[in-house]
Amino acid sequence: MIKTLMRPWVFFVSLQLQVLAGLHRFRAYARLPVPVLLSMGVLMAQVTVADPGTSDDGVEVNKTPKTLFVIVDGIPADVIERVNTPGIDAIASKGSYQRAYVGGELGMPTESPTVSAVGYMSLLTGTWSNKHNVRANYGIEPNYAFWDIFRVAKHQAKVVSTGLFSTWTDNRTILMGDGLEAAGGYKFDFVADGYEKDPAFAPGVEDVERIQAVDLQVTTLAAKTLLESAPDLSWVYLQHTDDIGHRDGDGPSMDLAVRWIDARVSELWSAVQARGQHFANEDWLVIVTTDHGRSSSTGKGHGGQSDRERTIWIASNSPRMVSPAERSAAIVDIYPTIVEHMRFELPDQIAAQLEGQSLLSQ
Repeated sequence: MIKTLMRPWVFFVSLQLQVLAGLHRFRAYARLPVPVLLSMGVLMAQVTVADPGTSDDGVEVNKTPKTLFVIVDGIPADVIERVNTPGIDAIASKGSYQRAYVGGELGMPTESPTVSAVGYMSLLTGTWSNKHNVRANYGIEPNYAFWDIFRVAKHQAKVVSTGLFSTWTDNRTILMGDGLEAAGGYKFDFVADGYEKDPAFAPGVEDVERIQAVDLQVTTLAAKTLLESAPDLSWVYLQHTDDIGHRDGDGPSMDLAVRWIDARVSELWSAVQARGQHFANEDWLVIVTTDHGRSSSTGKGHGGQSDRERTIWIASNSPRMVSPAERSAAIVDIYPTIVEHMRFELPDQIAAQLEGQSLLSQ
């Protein structure tokens, strides 16, 4: 893809100026890693607008579907329901909030550890760990035969632009195997990640505070990209709350971290709302969720199958999102929900592998 561009450095310099100009609140850490900027600059030049909102004869057609899903790491349902979260509440006030579960079915082959990478992959593939083969945060060997949602997006007949804004680079490079033939090749048009691996980013800052700085950087770039370019399908991943949970457990520190992460969600929601004021032909689905709960004893751990570790939550701007009649909503239901909203066509063998079902009511 890079070979098709005559002058990639023109795009690199242009994007660098745009990004640095937008980071007024985070000047101390405004320098971006070169790989991130370069990948964003090159791929931005190749984005094609999909579904312009009118047919060839000028007749208005259906609105262009767009989806933003956000994972805020390790926030138990009882905490998100107790702490004041005006950002997430604003999204849910337009649509819905519901509890859901991770960890598969207890005592069945689908039972899955309640750890972060497992939760992400269950959302991304619509399957549990017995299929996608992710059972821990390290030593990961995903089964790429179970297509992630971005691979599906790039498999469509129409052009679908995609964005990933992540505090954990392994989400792109390992979980989704971006660039690997077995995983479907390159899948992202807009990328902001790699900061946690860059020693020049926020040097001298303690690990927890440094990840918080990365979260802020990722949010700033995601909001800017949503507002200016509006990828059709975007994922934002933020980590700070899980770090605080592991360090301090339940209590005032965790509550403060939740309020801080909620402010980042509010920035993303504001960008989507701003798009709606100027682009009436866009139909946005926004989903905010978490990847696991926490232990009941201290809130510092997770990974087991207790009710609190298995219980997550899903907030959305869609009033159509409701739990299935026969069970509670599950993290694997988010994938088919996105598929339905985006009007994606799934290959038959991929559709047959899914464990979840769409949460969108008719």
